[in-house]
Amino acid sequence: MTIDPGLRRLILQTLLPSFGGRTESGAGIGAGRLDAEALTAPRWAVDLVSEGLAGFCLFGYNIESPEQLARLTAQLRAARPDVLLSLDEEGGDVTRLYHRTGSPYPGNAALGVVGDYGLTSRIYQAIGQDLRAAGVNLNLAPTVDVNVATDNPVIGTRSFGAATTQVAAHTAAAVVGLQSTGVAACAKHFPGHGATVSDSHLGLPTVDVSEQVLRERELPPFATAVAAGVKSIMTAHIRVPVLTGDLPATFSRRVLHDLLRAEFGFTGVIVTDALEMAGAAQAAGGIERAAVLALNAGSDLLCIGADVDLALIERVVAEIAAAVERGELALDRLTEAAERNAQLAAWTQGAFPTEIEPDLGYAAAARAIRVEGSVADVQNPLVVQLVAGYSIAEGPVPWGLAQHLAGAEQLTTDAAETSTGALIAKAGDRPIVIVGRHIHRTEPARRLTEALAATHPTVVVEMGWPAEWRPAGAQAFMNTYGASRANGHAAAAALGLA
Repeated sequence: MTIDPGLRRLILQTLLPSFGGRTESGAGIGAGRLDAEALTAPRWAVDLVSEGLAGFCLFGYNIESPEQLARLTAQLRAARPDVLLSLDEEGGDVTRLYHRTGSPYPGNAALGVVGDYGLTSRIYQAIGQDLRAAGVNLNLAPTVDVNVATDNPVIGTRSFGAATTQVAAHTAAAVVGLQSTGVAACAKHFPGHGATVSDSHLGLPTVDVSEQVLRERELPPFATAVAAGVKSIMTAHIRVPVLTGDLPATFSRRVLHDLLRAEFGFTGVIVTDALEMAGAAQAAGGIERAAVLALNAGSDLLCIGADVDLALIERVVAEIAAAVERGELALDRLTEAAERNAQLAAWTQGAFPTEIEPDLGYAAAARAIRVEGSVADVQNPLVVQLVAGYSIAEGPVPWGLAQHLAGAEQLTTDAAETSTGALIAKAGDRPIVIVGRHIHRTEPARRLTEALAATHPTVVVEMGWPAEWRPAGAQAFMNTYGASRANGHAAAAALGLA
């Protein structure tokens, strides 16, 4: 179909696509590989910015270093200075800017256990300064979900905690700190992804609770974010039957308009989580239809995902235009969304302070370390890092103690392929330090750790979300509340190995 140029420009003003993710489907969502062609903006991306595209979401495959990212963002800003350039820089386990080394900042779980709201604000201010220097003006953070499900596969250490009041207080601090740098915050994932035991990248999770529970547990951090002046809020591709019926919240007008807009009084930008995720695309019958449903529900800025090229963007534009032409999507709704996005872009163009507080993250991570037992006698240990998976949101970012150890021997092993006897023989009379993420979740890792703790001096370093499980007989059990570079250094230092 031929699209009216004015309508096309209006549609483009609601889109937040990406570029560079097509060469290996899904691989760039968290981090991992680098695509040399994605380290600079393709011609079509620059052209779309000139045509009015709201902006781009950048992923690990777009970033080689902060300096390279600054060159990339400058290339896009040359086409239009107020283009929205975003990424997920949460600190902790979800980092794009530092995906090759791990984040120098602890994540939300560590900040939550420290309980210092001033520190949380300073950490987010530091993250904002890093992003501002790299040319990013919209950070898809903080995660403000209340992580009440211990085995939540996608939130976990991204959350400030399992207590609503704690999460709400840190939310306000994070929003204020980040936005003091001129980088817009985005509180996510509305109306709350913390009670899920499945990943919305892979399906449609359900939070089947009463509206009263939702209002008492999940919603207060978002209300606090609104009160703190948050510039944007991200939707969750989750089903909350009491509010959304069979639809994800991203497609629910009752959630986005009636609750977030009318009741909470939010006037900023509603951003969708990536529409390519199964929780949205499968529910809608495709990314293109998901875009229409999200706009109709009240979303303003459509994050398409990591696996995007020009052809997909043009199909989304065509589907939205067709929905307007057939009266399914009101032109006024499209105009409203575009205007909100423009207001957000204009806000980011203001003058903001640029002071940076050095080495803040390492000291903060050290304050989050919690030890049960004693690590005073950990002399010349064998450090054993257990191979662990990662969520799509996190990606394969380096983690652990290896890069921080001063001389201690370390090996990385798959618990399913490792015998207790072999490790004890290798350690000899040295203690063993087991380093893992969510050790209790996998039977081989749990069984190996329990066997070592029962027969050999063993210290366990858990770098995932804390659980009640403890291996009997362990000399000490350490929680770091995250697996960032800062968390790893803090753990090594606490053991006297850094």
